[in-house]
Amino acid sequence: MNKELESKLYVKFTQFFNLKSSPYDGGFWGVECNDGWFDIIFDLCNKITPLAAEIKEFQVIQIKEKFGGLRFYVSHGNEEIHTIIQDAEELSFKICEICGEPGTLRGGWLKTLCDKHHNE
Repeated sequence: MNKELESKLYVKFTQFFNLKSSPYDGGFWGVECNDGWFDIIFDLCNKITPLAAEIKEFQVIQIKEKFGGLRFYVSHGNEEIHTIIQDAEELSFKICEICGEPGTLRGGWLKTLCDKHHNE
């Protein structure tokens, strides 16, 4: 994800991301997916904000693409938070990871892409 979009997440949801320490020391691993899923991630963070506020040690550990879909890893999440995360991860299989337009899971190296980005 480009740095400008990443920064929007970090500024709006500062409480979720431990950017001050190394990932090996419990810090945040980063956002390792393309810009097309920004809206999914931003909406997900908005939905879990009131729920996470009730959990003292809640933290986002990593956001990435894996097997063509979004993965959003957290520590100390509850069942309701994990349900919201699962819904967002399922949605990512219908949204192009590059541009955010409708997409489908494509074979080979699994990626969720629209027709345009699949053909490129």
